[in-house]
Amino acid sequence: MGADASKVKQLIDKKGSGELDYKLASALVNNLPKKLSAAGKKLLESIPQGKPVTVEAIFKAFEGVKVDIRNVSAAIKKSEASSGPKLDFTADEVKKSAEIEAMAERPKGRPTPEQAAALKKQKGAKSVFYQAVRQRLKLEKKEWSDKKIQKSIDAFKKSLEEGKDVKKAAIILEPPSGTRDFYPREYAVQRWLFSKMRSVGVAFGFQEYDAPVLEHAELYKRKAGEEITQQMYNFIDKEGAEVTLRPEMTPTLARMVLRQMDEAGEIRDLLPLKWFSIPQCWRFETTQRGRKREHYQWNMDIVGIKGVAAELELLAAITTFFKSLGITSKDVGIKINSRKVLGAIVQAAGVPKDMFAPVCVIIDKLDKIGPECVTAELLEKQVPKESASMILKAMECKSIQQLADLCEGKVDMGAVEELKSLFNDAKSYGFSDFLIFDASVVRGLAYYTGIVFECFDRRGELRAICGGGRYDRLMSLYGSQKEVPCVGFGFGDCVIVELLKELKLMPKVLHDTRRQVDFVVAPFNSALFGPACSVAGLLREGGFTVDMLQEPQKKVAKAFSYADRAGAKRIVLVAPSEWENKSVTVKDLRVEGLSAHDKAKNKGEIIPLTELVDRMKKDMS
Repeated sequence: MGADASKVKQLIDKKGSGELDYKLASALVNNLPKKLSAAGKKLLESIPQGKPVTVEAIFKAFEGVKVDIRNVSAAIKKSEASSGPKLDFTADEVKKSAEIEAMAERPKGRPTPEQAAALKKQKGAKSVFYQAVRQRLKLEKKEWSDKKIQKSIDAFKKSLEEGKDVKKAAIILEPPSGTRDFYPREYAVQRWLFSKMRSVGVAFGFQEYDAPVLEHAELYKRKAGEEITQQMYNFIDKEGAEVTLRPEMTPTLARMVLRQMDEAGEIRDLLPLKWFSIPQCWRFETTQRGRKREHYQWNMDIVGIKGVAAELELLAAITTFFKSLGITSKDVGIKINSRKVLGAIVQAAGVPKDMFAPVCVIIDKLDKIGPECVTAELLEKQVPKESASMILKAMECKSIQQLADLCEGKVDMGAVEELKSLFNDAKSYGFSDFLIFDASVVRGLAYYTGIVFECFDRRGELRAICGGGRYDRLMSLYGSQKEVPCVGFGFGDCVIVELLKELKLMPKVLHDTRRQVDFVVAPFNSALFGPACSVAGLLREGGFTVDMLQEPQKKVAKAFSYADRAGAKRIVLVAPSEWENKSVTVKDLRVEGLSAHDKAKNKGEIIPLTELVDRMKKDMS
């Protein structure tokens, strides 16, 4: 009795409301058959907890999945029975709620001054607490009153006390939405990728730096743009300061450079600076393929160079990195444009200067939402229809010459000539095959002032791989007496890993989940554990990687099985008879196709301790 998504939609929307309460939707998804549940869970991950889920969104998520309609009916009944007004609260929230309730008790008669003061304090604490809960769970106040939240906390607490909600009492094994665990295999991929990034940074003469992940919120609010400030993980710390988990690194770089300039006294003593970093960044945004709420971002910045030579060097670094991974210009391209040109066009269209940054944020969505929606958003910002039309016409230019023809007589042609110069010089560098002119590329951040660029997957399956540009006025916005020329890029780790997987360019060595050690030292019994430790120490001092069998095995084959799991090249057996003569037995494990039992039968070689390190260095060189 198969059914497609439309049948599922009819069943879910039997009340005709057009949406489901989040709790009901969550319960429904958890009770659905496996195929349908997987699609539903992806849908729920993208919706803030507590928000209603539209049936249309559910329909889209389940589209094309064939299911048994009877199972769906049963799931709906089960989910309606299990859903309720409850939300998922943390242990701290339950505790805090109890503490606030204990602060004061309303008396039967008129309260004394002391009781009135306590009740007032309790009321204020409740207001702050409920607002914090709403903020964490993304709840609307009109839908979730203080009273309703308290009822949900009471119900949640009761279910825990009655033992009816064992899952909620247990620790959540998944990391927070949009974040990642790095198991050894994933961490090996990250370390390999970062080593490639560092190699390019060093090869181009850049210095590595880092900074605290916790930053002043004001640093980003001042001039990063509306979108990024809405996505920040910001909060008030215990000293009353507003701080944030950094959403990107450029403002931090500006702060650090200004601090160094302040200490040095003279800017000319420092510049040019060529710095790179690979920091972790945080943004609260919708998760999707290649986009997380936390990611690592390779940044390279040049401070103090005015001309396009700086942009060229950064573009050369990006293309060098791609080539080191085996990625060619057939796989990826880099779109180039200039904020100067766009600024001149926007000004010529009669748009006020203070509207330039919001206009850029809107235009940056052109590929995602299309020209009609961009026009609608520009009109919402009070941009005249004729001006919006002129801006979009400029965005449609397919070549620098076409842009030059459009701009002639309307704007200063210096910025257009700058673009031409960059494309010509890229030929000398040898990476012009990667570059494409695209007038619609503006980058969403408000601080860009000149040439901007964005790298993309030519098959169009992934979001932007990296992006950057010139930001000459950022330092002066943060207090510098002079404008300091700056240019840089940010390159996230999520999208590039997806691309490498698509292109089958991940190194084969990273597919081996075993540890890789030179030796496993195995004591024959517990009495020889101490001597085995001294052998391991001797080999480590000799520069080898060594693992120890912590619990001696009665069967030798088990020791070999452990060594095989550890990816060891050799096993060193510390046995009573050999140890009496200050010797050990070394067996080579690099024989393909043999089981642990067969490897154990291999006699190996007895080597005196005094010769062990030198012999192993010679054999393994």
